[in-house]
Amino acid sequence: MKKTVRVIGAVIEDEQNRILCALRSPQMTLPNVWEFPGGKMEEGEKPEETLSREIFEELGCTIKVDEKMEEVHYEYPDVIVHLLTYKAKIAEGEPKAKEHAELKWVPLQDLTSLEWAPADVPTVKALLTNVLNA
Repeated sequence: MKKTVRVIGAVIEDEQNRILCALRSPQMTLPNVWEFPGGKMEEGEKPEETLSREIFEELGCTIKVDEKMEEVHYEYPDVIVHLLTYKAKIAEGEPKAKEHAELKWVPLQDLTSLEWAPADVPTVKALLTNVLNA
């Protein structure tokens, strides 16, 4: 039976309606695809706590976590990812790529120009649906 991993991702938006996208480094599983920054939930953590901790570890900044966006179950060949994504804003600091190959602020309408990790695609679609319906 495949292991299920609970992962929390941050959809961090700036004042210009751009989204912070993170490129997975060549050393990571699923190298060289884009994702929403975040990470694995630890035992006893709430999703918001996971997100704050992971963003601080990965990007060196603090965030304010807003509402939940998407809940995705995605089956990769080796693992099942249960991904929760939350909207967030930078509260303090400037995001820096500590673990990722690159960070990039991407205008909402350009998100589909990136090659996304499969589990992140439903969140990208939801963001674009929100734009079209706004």
